[in-house]
Amino acid sequence: MALILLTNDDGVRAPGLAALAGALVALGRVVIVAPEQDNSAASHSLTMRRPLHVREIDANSYAIDGTPADCVMIGVKKVLAERPALVVSGINPGPNLGDDINYSGTVSAAREGTLLGIPSLAVSLVAANGEPCQYAVAAEEAAQLAALVLKDGLPPDTLFNINVPNLPAAELKGRRYTRQGRRLYDNAIQETFDPWGRRHYWIGGGTPRWSEEPETDVQTVLAAYVSVTPLHLDMTNHRALQGLVEG
Repeated sequence: MALILLTNDDGVRAPGLAALAGALVALGRVVIVAPEQDNSAASHSLTMRRPLHVREIDANSYAIDGTPADCVMIGVKKVLAERPALVVSGINPGPNLGDDINYSGTVSAAREGTLLGIPSLAVSLVAANGEPCQYAVAAEEAAQLAALVLKDGLPPDTLFNINVPNLPAAELKGRRYTRQGRRLYDNAIQETFDPWGRRHYWIGGGTPRWSEEPETDVQTVLAAYVSVTPLHLDMTNHRALQGLVEG
C-alpha cells in the first residue's frame, strides 16, 4: 500500500484538502501534514526564526504552525515513520498559472517534495473569488494523475503542476500537458489610508492579463482542458548559458 503525504497552503481545515484526501484514499494510506493556518502566497519560505509545533489531530492528520514547505520537510523527516511514495499538495481554490507559480505555497510544497526526491503533484482549481468550487471534479482528476505517477514515476527533479477548470466533469474536454505561460496583474497594489490619515499599501487583487501564447497552462484551462505542467528544479536558462560561454 502506497503512503501518500498530503498537504496544502490553505490550512488543515480547508475543504479542498478534505476532498483530495477522500479521492486519494483509494490509492493507499493518506497522511495529512498541513499548515495550522492559511499560508497562501507563502512561496517556498521556511520558518527558521522560531520553533515549530506539530499538533496531532488523529493518526493520519497533523497540523503544523508553519509554511507548506515546513510541512513537507517535517512531515517527511519527522512525522512519518517511513518515506512516502508521493507528495500531493492542494486543492487550491484558485489558479496557479503562469507567474502565480513563483508565489504559490501550493506549488512550493510540491517543489519541496521534489527536492527531497519524492514524486510530487500540486493541484489547483481555476475558480474565481466567490464562485462555488468543483472540488470533487478536481480531486478525481488529481487521483487519476496520482495513480499514473505511482505507476510510472516522474522525470528526475520534476513535479506536476495541475490546474483544473472549475467546471462539471461532463464539461471538461480532457487533459493536456503544457508549458508555463504568463499571468500578470494590473493595479495589484491598492493604496489605502487609516483613520489617522496614514498611507498603507495592500498587495492583492487587480485585473489579470492572460498570456495568449498557444500550448500554455493559461490558454489550456481557458479552453476547458485540465493543464498539467512539468516543472523542473533547475531554473538555469541553458540556451543563454551556452551563448554566454561560447561568446
